[in-house]
Amino acid sequence: MKILVCISKAPDTTSKIAFTDNNTVFDTNGVQFIINPYDEWYALVRGLELKEANGGSVTILNVGGANNDPTIRKALAIGADDAVRVNMEPTDALGVAKQIADYAKENAYDMVLCGKETIDYNGSQVGGMVAAFLDQPFVSNASKLDMAGNIATIERDIQGGKEVIEVDTPFVLSAAKGMAEARIPNMRGIMAARSKPLLVVEPSAFENTTEVASYELPPAKGACKMVSADNPAELLELLRNEAKII
Repeated sequence: MKILVCISKAPDTTSKIAFTDNNTVFDTNGVQFIINPYDEWYALVRGLELKEANGGSVTILNVGGANNDPTIRKALAIGADDAVRVNMEPTDALGVAKQIADYAKENAYDMVLCGKETIDYNGSQVGGMVAAFLDQPFVSNASKLDMAGNIATIERDIQGGKEVIEVDTPFVLSAAKGMAEARIPNMRGIMAARSKPLLVVEPSAFENTTEVASYELPPAKGACKMVSADNPAELLELLRNEAKII
């Protein structure tokens, strides 16, 4: 079983966010980057569990520049067999999906796994686009994945309940909370990651169709107002007329 896990890097949630070049470029100075948690905790770890149970291999794929290599090595330390980096600075989800799909098509993977979204853009677009480029089934927001031969049984949360889907390989899946438990790389894994293969490939031809007009920080939070528990009428008044949420 050949499994391809797509990972991206994202700013640590404690990082201070700022922009440069007239608010058109994210300022990476002083930012600590991590593996996108949905890619790491759920897609990658579940891929490793499937390999351990059924045999095969897990390959990591990242689209980005050489500054992504430390993030990729962290993912290798968790247990993936090898990694590929498409040497392209991503500009939008469509371009990233095209590079992933082209590489996956050339190497005939049984499944392509990714997190349901990144914690910085929260777009949830790449997985579906990859599936469209590959002309393969796509299951989004999956919380459980089991394999029996070439048939996958996938569970995902829906409004009011759960949905269970069966699909043959190959397929594309985006993983959500519940898919697996996070793994912490041990010293042996960290040492092994240094010598695991990291293949750098050039991007396939693709015409970029989008550009960033500007970034904008959310408005600063206002001061906290305290309301006495003995005065619910005041709370209702504030929620209705000031906060305008009821």
